[in-house]
Amino acid sequence: MFQFNKRYFLLALLLFVIEVLIALYAHDPIVRPYVGDVLVVILLYCLVKSFLKTPVVPTAIAVLLFAYLIETLQYFQIGHRLGLEHSQVAMTIIGNYFQWIDLIAYTAGGAIVLFIETRRAGNRVRGQAGGSDH
Repeated sequence: MFQFNKRYFLLALLLFVIEVLIALYAHDPIVRPYVGDVLVVILLYCLVKSFLKTPVVPTAIAVLLFAYLIETLQYFQIGHRLGLEHSQVAMTIIGNYFQWIDLIAYTAGGAIVLFIETRRAGNRVRGQAGGSDH
């Protein structure tokens, strides 16, 4: 089950850098709140796949459920309840407040993961079945 995957790790690293850049420099009504939420699910998926050889669909669902859990904890103001409201880093990671639209953004991230992964799997199967079309 444990297996380091350099490709997923590099993707996770790239997505992490993009997320940090969004957090630091995007102060707009679309990229920071929505694109960041879409990308965070993809980032978490790539991070899991960096270290664990797990099936695509269960991994994507687990990551999506984790994102939903974090959003639900925001509804219950978990950051404040844990006394983390003075830690900007903690509140950025956990989030400050619940929004239904964040769940849609997370779902979009999960859908993108599934779309890309199933397409990749289909291309591998087609490539193995027929050889070259040239």
